[in-house]
Amino acid sequence: MITPPSYAEQRDEMNQAIASQAQAEQLDGFAAAARRLSAIDFASRAPQVGDQAPDFVLPDQNGDEVYLSALVRRGPVVLIFYRGEWCPYCNLQLRTFQARLEEIGSRGAQLVAISPQTPGHSLSMAGKNALAFRVLSDVGADVIDRYGLRYEVDAYTRALLESAATDVAAHNGPGGWVLPATATFVIGSDAKVSYARVTGDWTERAEPSEVLAVLDELI
Repeated sequence: MITPPSYAEQRDEMNQAIASQAQAEQLDGFAAAARRLSAIDFASRAPQVGDQAPDFVLPDQNGDEVYLSALVRRGPVVLIFYRGEWCPYCNLQLRTFQARLEEIGSRGAQLVAISPQTPGHSLSMAGKNALAFRVLSDVGADVIDRYGLRYEVDAYTRALLESAATDVAAHNGPGGWVLPATATFVIGSDAKVSYARVTGDWTERAEPSEVLAVLDELI
């Protein structure tokens, strides 16, 4: 079987394409914003390996309520926190995991993604990326906050996003300009964290290969 390209490989290609189209000032601004977030130690705030994962109930893209506690009774859960459908890096990561979804399922695991955007935008994201897993909406970012990932978008970054025609508040509804640090967790059937990759730099993401290796250990 041919292994699909990694997130990092695709990201580097996408960055080259973005660099050829965007203004240098805008690129420099986003790079500086990513560095500022990267300097925040979100990882120490988030659940650690061996910790009990905070339970939650959230609606998926079809309006169905999803309980983490119910999911883990059926096997491990791969839990991705992402920013929204407007974020090209989020779309890329979720498509990369979708390409390995069968391998994740063959290990008895389920894949779930969470963002602060409204259910309508979750449905739109799932549709345009052909995602065959649950995409949950945490409007108001309460679950995101319990996982230690929540932050308010600063005025400088907000202006940058608006200059790129990105209105985060329009996607988040009542939640406004709130986002999560990007994170991927593997939660075992005992509801404990077996893997955690957390970073403020939204261009850095966990790879499916890392997650699959953890799932193999759990098996």
